[in-house]
Amino acid sequence: MAFFKTARPYIIAGPCSAETREQVLATAAALSAMNVQLMRAGVWKPRTRPGSFEGNGAVALEWLQEAKQLYKLPVTIEVAEPAHIELALRYGIDVLWIGARTVVNPFQVQRLADALKGVDIPVMVKNPVSPDVDLWGGAIERFEKAGISSVAAIHRGFSGYTPAAGYRNQPNWPIPIELKRRKPELSMICDPSHITGDRNRIAEVSQKALDMHFDGLMIETHPSPDEAWSDAAQQVTPDALREILATLIVRQEYTHDMSSLEQLEHLRQLMDSLDAEIIDLIARRMELSEKVGDVKQLSNMTAYQPVRWREIVDTRGQRGEMQGMTKEFIVELYEKIHHESIRIQLSVLEGKAKEVKD
Repeated sequence: MAFFKTARPYIIAGPCSAETREQVLATAAALSAMNVQLMRAGVWKPRTRPGSFEGNGAVALEWLQEAKQLYKLPVTIEVAEPAHIELALRYGIDVLWIGARTVVNPFQVQRLADALKGVDIPVMVKNPVSPDVDLWGGAIERFEKAGISSVAAIHRGFSGYTPAAGYRNQPNWPIPIELKRRKPELSMICDPSHITGDRNRIAEVSQKALDMHFDGLMIETHPSPDEAWSDAAQQVTPDALREILATLIVRQEYTHDMSSLEQLEHLRQLMDSLDAEIIDLIARRMELSEKVGDVKQLSNMTAYQPVRWREIVDTRGQRGEMQGMTKEFIVELYEKIHHESIRIQLSVLEGKAKEVKD
């Protein structure tokens, strides 16, 4: 894991695709003069639809090898097949990454992990296209079990049927946060280029990731982004990247300031006390849910009643907004509470029905 903690933030930059030798060398020359730890470039590009540019393959590996030698900048590429790994190792690629489309297939991930047994090269695993923390974590574990000592996660956002407002891929921040909770030592890198799909929002999302204690950033960088052969809108120039990196605020997880620590401890004790009260109140609410189940069983009523749920959404949402919270947050919270209430009511109905049969 330490490989990706040699700098904070750990910066990975480079073009979406390795298009030409001149483009690769120009990008490497610019990045080598910045605080960039790793150069990225797509060699094989898994495109959504046929007919799009799908990469230059092995010939691009020659360009990256040359760039690495000239500018002393380590390089990383995406691999999706064991044959890709074989070629990457032959050309001295320093780090491999596994793409979102590959991570959704555990069979393919295992084939890649098997191909790396006995080869301890750092591997980065992008989140799957769907918001599934178990699938993401499982892919990471496959490489760890294959003997890879340095594995990092890349958060590139999640696909949906319709694009989320302002994003190419919905960030769904709780997913990477949960993965980090499960694997505290895991390096977490944010890919704001794929999350936003818009070069004008990369700085904003990069800062948010660092504020949430992400370890690094992967930012697509191209000498002439508007002329890029793929994902033009989300790539920045080297000069724009330099400006983004210069404006980032890197915060620390801890402080040695005793006054701040005392204030935090006081506030956290208050929060702990409130959390205990919240849990006690939820427990009381669930006791009422059980009594509601008894009434519904006697009256032969359904556990779920859409009219009642709409009423809860409207009234609790409005009350939350009056207290300065978003309606979306309150609805998400009450979805959990409502689901548990329905579960309890169903258990009452099913239990009573079983008693009648017996």
